[in-house]
Amino acid sequence: QAQLVESGGGLVQAGGSLRLSCAASGITFSRYAMGWFRQAPGKEREFVATIASRSGSTTYYTDSVKGRFTISRDNAKNTVYLQMNSLQPDDTAVYYCAAKDRDYVLLHPYDYNYWGQGTQVTVSS
Repeated sequence: QAQLVESGGGLVQAGGSLRLSCAASGITFSRYAMGWFRQAPGKEREFVATIASRSGSTTYYTDSVKGRFTISRDNAKNTVYLQMNSLQPDDTAVYYCAAKDRDYVLLHPYDYNYWGQGTQVTVSS
């Protein structure tokens, strides 16, 4: 059974950094495109970043995080990461990782069939 477990969230001041991790089990991780999404209170879940399967040479980001966030993967550890720098209060949300057995990057929540439980990121001003 597939399982995704996020970690690394927390409280940070504006301008600070956090690194989120998502450990996968029960899937052939290298074959899965991975994504990070976030959901703030009262808002819909939104796309943050995605990385293609295998080498992860293809990545894609939503405009608001470009240049600040970096998605990466370690297939040996079955883990995808989201390095978040220059955090701002608008980045406050629950962050979710997601997986889909496709080669290419995927931008929409409905593209994914496995989800983690989420990790809270709070950025204070």
